[in-house]
Amino acid sequence: MSHVALIIPGFARIGGAERQVILLAKGLRRRGWRVSVVALSGTGGDAAAELIAAGIPFLSLGMRKGLADPRGWMRFHRWLRRESPDVVHAHLPHAVWLARWSRLAAPVRVLVDTLHTSSTGTLGRRLGYRLSGWCPDKVTAVSHAVAETNLSARMATEGKLVVLPNGVDVEAWRTDASIRTAMRRELGLEDEFLWFAAGRLDPVKDYPALLRAMVDVPEPARLVIAGGGPFENEMRRLSKEFGLEHRVRFLGFEPDVRRWMQAADGFVLSSRWEGLPMALLEAAACALPAVATDVPGTREAIVQGVTGYLAVAGSAIALQGAMTRMMQTPAEERKAMGERARQFVLERFGLEAVLDRWEDLYADLLKRNPRPARRGHAE
Repeated sequence: MSHVALIIPGFARIGGAERQVILLAKGLRRRGWRVSVVALSGTGGDAAAELIAAGIPFLSLGMRKGLADPRGWMRFHRWLRRESPDVVHAHLPHAVWLARWSRLAAPVRVLVDTLHTSSTGTLGRRLGYRLSGWCPDKVTAVSHAVAETNLSARMATEGKLVVLPNGVDVEAWRTDASIRTAMRRELGLEDEFLWFAAGRLDPVKDYPALLRAMVDVPEPARLVIAGGGPFENEMRRLSKEFGLEHRVRFLGFEPDVRRWMQAADGFVLSSRWEGLPMALLEAAACALPAVATDVPGTREAIVQGVTGYLAVAGSAIALQGAMTRMMQTPAEERKAMGERARQFVLERFGLEAVLDRWEDLYADLLKRNPRPARRGHAE
């Protein structure tokens, strides 16, 4: 039984990358792989409990000073030598750099890391990827947009890079009329059009543009936003300033967004950039038509006029227009749009097909690397 170790900075916030690691870990374990998850910091919280319940060991390195904490490096090196995972698969920059440079001290057979965002970040991040680019055997990107931006920034090379998208457990997100009825009754909704947005309250999600759009979105539209973050108080203040207190509800961090998607009539995403937005894929799996900003990554998750509508990023006017158009689309057509969205996600991003691709990639790399090595080979 081959052993794959998934490395992640932590589960203090659960975003698309974190949810994907959990899905990948549980899916591979179900298929007979030995799987471990290693976090750089934190206790893991509910995510760690979910992994352990699925038979997946969870280890936190307890790093308190980021990558500057030498104790974390030593714990990781000892763990690598003791457990000898066949595949080390890192997600997000800090975990990637830990895994890459640790290969010098604790050789592994296969090292893979995944790029999750179209943003190339600071000069320090770009240099970090460039200087350690020889370490991994393969680099994957969750979308073509992510691949293109990271290639342009020389954070990856064509010979090592492959696009392997996020996967969605489409069956787990199947629509449920009983949940919808119960939720809307609980919310006191009758004919109101309910928009749902999910994502960390962070500048990249551009919630101010969404709130400005809501000012002119026709009644009786309502908006529920699921997500916490450093800008939550500011967004609440802005909502009040715009006179939206009775139309916009902030949930904070919400571990179960599925029931809210069941209650909603449309999903909205106002991001300035994306890698491959998990929330948009999950909404589609719920057969929920969507309005999203026309940015790289999002374009790969929504088909204009078929599964939803795209709007110019950063423009509250464009977002309001697309949302109004969706609301004015006849109910039967919106339903058909949602069903097409679900089929699109099933065909392109279904979890089982994505797991097949991960297994094929791991198997190919293990075949090429029969013994642990201190550094990746040239592709």
